Amino acid sequence: MYSLGIDIGSSSIKVALLDIESGKLAASSTNPSREMPISAPQKGFAEQDPEMWWKYVCEGIHDLASKCNLAEVKSIGVTYQMHGLVAVDKQVSPLRDSIIWCDSRAVSIGAQAFEKLGPERCLGHLLNSPGNFTASKLAWVRENQPEIYRRVWKFMLPGDYIVHKLTGTVSTTETGLSEQILWDFRNSRRADFVAEHFGIDTSLIPEIAPSIGIAAQTTEEFHKLTGIPAGTPVSYRAGDQPNNAFSLNVLNPGEIAATGGTSGVVYGVTDVPKADTASRVNTFLHVNSTASSPRLGVLLCINGTGIMNSWVHHNISPENGYAEMNEIALTAPVGCDGLSVIPFGNGAERVLCNATAGASFNGLDLVRHNRSHILRAVQEGIAYSFRYGIDIMKELGLAPAVIRAGKANLFLSPLFRTTLATLTDARIELFDTDGALGAARGAALGAGIYKSEQEAFSTLTKVGEVEPEPSWKQALEETYSNWKRILDKSLI
Repeated sequence: MYSLGIDIGSSSIKVALLDIESGKLAASSTNPSREMPISAPQKGFAEQDPEMWWKYVCEGIHDLASKCNLAEVKSIGVTYQMHGLVAVDKQVSPLRDSIIWCDSRAVSIGAQAFEKLGPERCLGHLLNSPGNFTASKLAWVRENQPEIYRRVWKFMLPGDYIVHKLTGTVSTTETGLSEQILWDFRNSRRADFVAEHFGIDTSLIPEIAPSIGIAAQTTEEFHKLTGIPAGTPVSYRAGDQPNNAFSLNVLNPGEIAATGGTSGVVYGVTDVPKADTASRVNTFLHVNSTASSPRLGVLLCINGTGIMNSWVHHNISPENGYAEMNEIALTAPVGCDGLSVIPFGNGAERVLCNATAGASFNGLDLVRHNRSHILRAVQEGIAYSFRYGIDIMKELGLAPAVIRAGKANLFLSPLFRTTLATLTDARIELFDTDGALGAARGAALGAGIYKSEQEAFSTLTKVGEVEPEPSWKQALEETYSNWKRILDKSLI
């Protein structure tokens, strides 16, 4: 008996089968073999075709069919890249490519809404500025592509669109509304006043379905396409960062999760609705939030992290895999003999108040520095960006003593893990899980196959721990102080 998890990333689509009885991975598939393209028709734009996501979902499921009997799938969960906009017509066909999470075109629209609605109202009710989130992106379409906006029947998040492809239904979730900045935390209802400010007809917002719980069932068409039985419940849906936290059993106040994929994220759970007045970190409903037990996720997102490491791989060290790059980087000294990297080269950064700082190498000495220094300085610079954001999170009462992470992406690097642990004075716990497996686990819980959160996570396996390295502390703190000075100058 299996549960299927589908992870809609911006780099790839991963599907995974959870063996429900053992709680272990039965099979998985990641497509395509190279990173999916992101279209950038103008500077600061980032778009993807939603049908491309569906194509790779289907390819992944077909891969699984060669390994397991998909007639035994009893539940399906979906996790997805957050904050994207999928605008569809009455046939539920996309009217344009999705404006995805790292697109920064709506920054000014969100900033103007924050001022016009008023900081007190936004921070008191939304716990955020409208910012560069989904509602602001649709407002951009309304202002700049009115011929498309006039044809919009509903607008969705990327995960909502994939759930439609599975079930034929159109819905979103309360957690999804919060990440679009369309949820009123003070009154526990949809924040229609934001849509009305933007001139967005509230009829374009889909109906609400549960995040954990049966939202709909799969169609006969999907059964013919994949072999998964019609009527299989789709019983879990969450954005990638709430889902990453869920997959690590980060469900209760004070618990912290981190990830280092294309973007870098630290995500802490609280039950106190407190906003960062500068919206450098953002608060959303956590996936397990209920009216009686509210759970809020405080999200630190850094666009320029894994993508910076990927850029260095493709342009500086293309002949080496990431494991080799990590080994080469470890041959350079802590602090890289004064070389530091600002990694913010992937558009506007929320943690920098939506400034575009860019990426840069600083203090490069053409005599002393070599490739090992560059590779280490990149990983240290990414860790500094995490520390920078965690210091902001501490102002909201979230001070991590333990950080949980999946052993994947940047957390595969011993150098990055130890650098981050040392900079934050936190123990890092590593688990054998990922987003697709977490969505599969959530689906089994939502379908009632697992009877409790405790049962769902009873088999989650910790595969390692990383403690701060005292001998690195002084050099890292000194280099971090210099890194902050360079960053501050770039923001003037």
